[in-house]
Amino acid sequence: MSRTVFRVMVSIGVAVTAFLAIQDNLEARPFCRSRAAASSGWISAFNGYDLSGWVVEGTATFKENDAEKPVWYVEDGKIVCAGKGFGFLRYDKSLCDFSLYLEFRMSEKCNSGIGIRADKFDPKKSDTRPSISGFEIQILDDSGKEPDVHSSMSLYRYVAPLKNAIKPAGEWNWVQITATGTHIRVVLNGQVVHDLDQTDVEQIKNKPLCGFFSVQNHGGYIEFRNILYKDLAPTIVARPCRVGPLARLIQHLRARRAARVCQACR
Repeated sequence: MSRTVFRVMVSIGVAVTAFLAIQDNLEARPFCRSRAAASSGWISAFNGYDLSGWVVEGTATFKENDAEKPVWYVEDGKIVCAGKGFGFLRYDKSLCDFSLYLEFRMSEKCNSGIGIRADKFDPKKSDTRPSISGFEIQILDDSGKEPDVHSSMSLYRYVAPLKNAIKPAGEWNWVQITATGTHIRVVLNGQVVHDLDQTDVEQIKNKPLCGFFSVQNHGGYIEFRNILYKDLAPTIVARPCRVGPLARLIQHLRARRAARVCQACR
């Protein structure tokens, strides 16, 4: 084997190895590339530069050094929560069956959460909180602690996660929440933390199957990025109908008219 052929084969081997490594990484974090996500039906809920499509509920601003500042803002392609007061940032689209993916990085002693299938929040009505009107998947700086009904990734106050897979404060976590009918599955950093049917849990068996998703401001700075969702609602396919003579004539006349318009535009 000549040196040239050998070098070409080595180069190909290196390229293939690198490609497989990239593929493995994309499979480990399947939605970190918006282009790849779009090609598989995922929709970006965050455009990367402002809060279009989102609604601030509860505390909207706070004072710092005599200046009024927003609790929620965008910085370097991330949604940032300053952690002042209490409230939610709600995506303004109601969903029933869906899958939601996002990444978050919290500060020390942070308390936050992800609301799903919830009502719009009214600060004057505590029963409109996502943890009551729908579900809240808890986010808490409690890495290494035993899971319970108030720990990270719990269905807050109702169901403890199977394990505590949260990373320490300052590190990025990724979570995917899938809700289809009464089935809820939550994966945190590649580990399944919930895989249940809500009808098997007395306290949540009658929880709604549709609603809004949101992220929570409950004390503590936290960042969110790469927020994507997929609507899993079944598509209703219309039955094909027979096209009668009149319909065919109308189609023919429309086609002729379109052809004349097209020729006139040339």
